[in-house]
Amino acid sequence: MAAASVCAPLPAANPLGHARHMRLALSRRTYISTAALRMTRLRVLKVCAAAAETSNGAVSIDDSVRARARNPARSHTISVYVGDESGMINRIAGVFARRGYNIESLAVGLNKDKALFTIVVSGTEKVLQQVVEQLHKLVNVLKVEDLSREPQVEREMMLVKLSVDPERRQEVMGLVDIFRAKVVDVSEHSLTIEVAGDPGKMVAVLRNLKKFGIREIARTGKIALRRERLGENAPFWRFSAASYPDLEGTMPPSSFLASRNSPFNVDVNLSSSGDVYPVESFEDIRVNKVLDAHWGVLYDEDSSGLCSHTLSILVNDSPGVLNIVTGVFSRRGYNIQSLAVGPAESEGVSRITTVVPGTDESIGKLVQQLYKLIDVHKVQDITHLPFAERELMLIKVAVNTTARRDILDIADIFRAKAVDVSDHTITLQLTGDFDKMVALQRLLEPYGICEVARTGRVALVRESGVDSKYLRGFSLTL
Repeated sequence: MAAASVCAPLPAANPLGHARHMRLALSRRTYISTAALRMTRLRVLKVCAAAAETSNGAVSIDDSVRARARNPARSHTISVYVGDESGMINRIAGVFARRGYNIESLAVGLNKDKALFTIVVSGTEKVLQQVVEQLHKLVNVLKVEDLSREPQVEREMMLVKLSVDPERRQEVMGLVDIFRAKVVDVSEHSLTIEVAGDPGKMVAVLRNLKKFGIREIARTGKIALRRERLGENAPFWRFSAASYPDLEGTMPPSSFLASRNSPFNVDVNLSSSGDVYPVESFEDIRVNKVLDAHWGVLYDEDSSGLCSHTLSILVNDSPGVLNIVTGVFSRRGYNIQSLAVGPAESEGVSRITTVVPGTDESIGKLVQQLYKLIDVHKVQDITHLPFAERELMLIKVAVNTTARRDILDIADIFRAKAVDVSDHTITLQLTGDFDKMVALQRLLEPYGICEVARTGRVALVRESGVDSKYLRGFSLTL
C-alpha cells in the first residue's frame, strides 16, 4: 500500500491556469520595459532641448523658473490722470480688457480740470509696464503712475447690510466700535454699517461679520495718494493758492449757491462714441460738465421728469465686463455722473454702482438693455426707494504751521481724519454724501488743494424704509 501510494502519479497541472500566469508575467515585463524606455527618451529630449536653448542664447528651463520667482504676479495700484474727453472710461477699461486683465477695483474721482482713475490690477512687473505704456498713448492722458512701490495712503469704503436679530445686536455694535465703523440704518432684523480703511481692514471686517449673515455689500474701489516727502525736494513744497492768514480769492456763499442753481453750458455737439461723458443732443438733457467740481448731480425732478437715477448692477467678476457694461451707456448717449466698482457679497460677483441722469421711461429701457448682457445677474434702480449713499475722498491740502490748526478744526466739524502730515501738507480722509464732499472741498480751496482722490458713490436700500428725502413734506409728530 505504501509503495503503491509512493509510486502513484502526481495530479496533472491545469494548462489554462499556467497559460494565464505566463501572460500576466509577460505583460508585466512588457509594461515595465516600455515605461523605462519612455522615461529614458523624455530625459534625452529634455537634455537636448536645454542644450539647444542654451546654445542659441535662449533662457533655459531652470532660468525661466528663476525668472518667474524673481518677477511674480502681484497687485498693482495705478493712478491715471486724464483730461475732459469723451469715452475715456471705455478706452482705459479697454486697454486692460484686450490684454485679458481683470480690474479688481476701479475708482473714478472727477475734479474741475481732470479725472483721477485709481485702478487695482494683478500682473507681473514686465507686463504691467507694457500696459502703462499703452495708457500713455491714449489721447488726453496727462499722467500714469504705478504707486505699488511708493509710500502711499490707500483707502477703501464699503456699506455692509447684516441680518441681525435684537438679541445679537449688542455683539455687532461691539465690532462696530472696534473697527471705528458707523451705523447708517437700523431695522428690526437688519443693520447697515459704513466702514472705511485700508484693504487689510476690509478683509478683517468681513471675516468678523460673516458669522452674522451678510445680505449685501456695496464697496468702492481703492483710492491712493502718495505720502508727501519732507523738505524742499517734495513735489508740493511752497504750493499754496493764497498766502495765510490774508486769504485771497475766497468764494462767497452767494456765488456758490448761484453756481449750483444756474444752467450749465453743455456742448451738444460732443460725439457719443465714447462711454459715459457725452449726452445725445436730441434728448435735450442739460447737466453740468462731468469734470466740473459739482459733478452735475440732479436730485430733484424737474418739469420734464429728468432726475439722477442710482443703479445697482451685479455682474460676473471677469475680464472685460466693465467695458461691456459701460458700452451700453455710451451707445445710448447716457452721461454717467458717478461710477464705483467693487466686490459684492458673493464670490466671483462684483457690484457696479452708477448714477445716471434720465427720465423714468428712458432709465427703464436702459435697465432692460443691461439685462440682455450675459454677465449681468441683477439690475436695480433704487432711485425712488429710501437708500443710504456714501462716498470716500482723500484730499491733500497745502498748509504751514499757522494754517494747520485751522485745517484740523475744519476737519473736526466734518468728522474727517488726518491720515498723513508733512511739514507743508496735510492729507484728510472723509466719508459722507455728495453735498458733504463739495462743502469741505470748497472750504479748503483757499488754502491750496494739492491733490484729490475720490470714489464714486455706493448705495444700499434702507431696510427701515425711511430717509430724509422720503420724509420731506410730511409733518412729524413729536
